[in-house]
Amino acid sequence: MTSGATPPETVTEDLLLGGRLRLLQPADGYRAAIDPVLLAASVATPEGGSVLDLGCGSGAALLCLGWRRPDLALTGLDADADALALAQRSAALNDMAGRCSFLRRAVEDGLPRQAFDAVMTNPPYLEQGRGTAPANSRRDAHMEGGADLARWLDEATRALRPRGSLHVIHRADRLPEILALIAPRLGAIEILPLWPKAGAEARRVIVSGRLGRRTPARLRPGLVLHAADGAFTPEAEAILRGGGVLI
Repeated sequence: MTSGATPPETVTEDLLLGGRLRLLQPADGYRAAIDPVLLAASVATPEGGSVLDLGCGSGAALLCLGWRRPDLALTGLDADADALALAQRSAALNDMAGRCSFLRRAVEDGLPRQAFDAVMTNPPYLEQGRGTAPANSRRDAHMEGGADLARWLDEATRALRPRGSLHVIHRADRLPEILALIAPRLGAIEILPLWPKAGAEARRVIVSGRLGRRTPARLRPGLVLHAADGAFTPEAEAILRGGGVLI
């Protein structure tokens, strides 16, 4: 990995998981919200396994999972050298440097084959040619580039070892596309809706599946994120600040 060149004054240090985790992020650019925390909370893999965070950015999901599962070997992959440099620094801040590795590579350049017990990913949400492209590093985080969603999920699946699991967080309106792409190769598919508040339509879903399994798909009850007053629900608090799981 080449070293990033983000000037210190453009970086902030933020706290996740109720202050348990320190994360360095660009002050002006893509900044992690709750999606990577929820994604990390959805990953279940055997003890001592290896996990790839595909499109890891500055490492929020990777480090949240690493905090919860100190037994795992973690790899973050991203095309952005500056983001990877911040992720590497954050791993050191959280005493995880010895079990985290980082790889600078674009998804379209191909991933290691059958190398991981689990892959988690928060792919770009916007299709090319739809919507307004965000500025700076938010563009790559939100807008599909050289790899569209089909290529992204194909590479993620090819990176799985036999019986490995894939975990994806994405827009709810792209759920049919995601299922069509993964169902021919993955089984034991689970769909977990994320409701902004009770009675509201889900805007995000977490989809998981396992290589080599053919058990029926499950639609899980989902998670309501906010109460009527806008505060996080106790269930969401337990994950976002308490480090709980979504499995």
